[in-house]
Amino acid sequence: MVAIIDDDEQVRTATASLVRSLGLAASTFASAEDFLNSPRRPDAACVITDVQMPGMSGIELQEALRADGHRTPLIFITAFPEERVRRQAAAGGAIGFLAKPFDGTEMIACLDHALGGIA
Repeated sequence: MVAIIDDDEQVRTATASLVRSLGLAASTFASAEDFLNSPRRPDAACVITDVQMPGMSGIELQEALRADGHRTPLIFITAFPEERVRRQAAAGGAIGFLAKPFDGTEMIACLDHALGGIA
């Protein structure tokens, strides 16, 4: 299952449609906290998350997952692609860092890398 975390419902819906078009299961969450508290959390083979969200940010989510020992691949999407944040995400092992609006082929390439050859 690919977990999609974004406070923007349209982004969640569009990204989930793309993921499902690849034959993958997708679950959407409106916040990092919703994902962390979800019973589906252990099922996530990959996490696609927005960087800037109310409450916990995508970077803080990455830090929380890593602190708990989870090595789930993360792909970040953001409307504000700052180099400092990109470096921070990469240092935590991010698979991708895409600027909104992102191209579907970029996301597919990130998912392919994260999940070991899906596309």
